[in-house]
Amino acid sequence: MPLSEHEQRMLEQMERALYAEDPKFATALEGSGLRTYTRRRVYQAVVGFLVGIALLMAGLVFFEDGLIWISVVGFLVMLGCAVLAVTGWRKAPKPGEQQARGRQSGGRARHSMMDRIEARWQRRRDEQQGGGH
Repeated sequence: MPLSEHEQRMLEQMERALYAEDPKFATALEGSGLRTYTRRRVYQAVVGFLVGIALLMAGLVFFEDGLIWISVVGFLVMLGCAVLAVTGWRKAPKPGEQQARGRQSGGRARHSMMDRIEARWQRRRDEQQGGGH
């Protein structure tokens, strides 16, 4: 459920007060930790993908000995790590994105899909009320 205009103003007011009172703490909360976490997660996924390739190749080398399951495990590791890397990469905030969003007041921030859908719904409802009466 999205915040009302009053709640958004209150939140922005609290953010400005936090920046004014303790800018170092506010900067630490902005999302640089999230960016570092997601970057680290992507790097781990890349390393895991390389391990998956090694397992896949090892399974192929030892195919004659009946160790084909190593290739299957390697493929699954590669697949899982690829999914982690792609989702982690998409979720990572851009440098400065969190700062700009936190310090804006009245400016256009990036909207989520739900915000856009809600805005369209509100626009249609307003058009129907204005055009129908």
